[in-house]
Amino acid sequence: MAENLVIPTMAEMLAQGKQPEVLFWVGCAGSFDDRAKRITKAFVRILQQAKIEFAVLGTEESCSGDPAKRAGNEFLFQMQALMNIEVLNAYEAKKIVTACPHCFNTLKNEYPELGGTYEVVHHTTFLKSLLDAGRLSIEGGQFKGKKITFHDPCYLGRANSIYEAPRDLIQKLDAELVEMKRSKANGLCCGAGGAQMFKDAEPGNTEINLERTADALLVSPDIIATGCPFCNTMMTDGVKHNHQENNIQVMDVAELIASAQDL
Repeated sequence: MAENLVIPTMAEMLAQGKQPEVLFWVGCAGSFDDRAKRITKAFVRILQQAKIEFAVLGTEESCSGDPAKRAGNEFLFQMQALMNIEVLNAYEAKKIVTACPHCFNTLKNEYPELGGTYEVVHHTTFLKSLLDAGRLSIEGGQFKGKKITFHDPCYLGRANSIYEAPRDLIQKLDAELVEMKRSKANGLCCGAGGAQMFKDAEPGNTEINLERTADALLVSPDIIATGCPFCNTMMTDGVKHNHQENNIQVMDVAELIASAQDL
């Protein structure tokens, strides 16, 4: 099914004299990581079902610069950001949707001071707005009655105070939403933010992702839902470490909705 996805680029849209409703910023993980690509495809299928006119930058999209900035390389961050801003401004991009909280936070909060001001929306917020506007309907499907816990990504939750949109979407699946002891503003990082994803762990007793997975296992979920490709990787590794991969799935909110709709 995913092989039939036809996704226009901004360049193709411009050639037709069109401006899409939204620009889907895919991000490095969503473009190159095999697991995260499934999140990208799920989100695209939902957009297509909802008849949203959207486009991607394709090869013109570069890393947002988030890992460079968090690792302390401000010079590299500004180089990457300015390149992206030049492309986005050339296409007169107004509204950007992304499934990565790191890209979301960087584009929304850090690009304006470099000359890139856009309406930037996380995909869970965007899907909730489609639901509220009647452009998307969500049914429980195979998730009806399933126990789902949501892990708050740092750059979605504590950095941007977005807690309810992903939870509202999960509850629309007729699932039982169970909260971890540390959730929302008190949520615990999965261990991948701040460019930690790309380096070895610091000395200590427990890997952060294993401690966070332990929080999730305490509520005995069928599914750990995430809204970030980095969180997805870290929680999946934690589930595997505990030999629970046959009992617990780790899924992005977009994957839950797409699967429930048989998209």
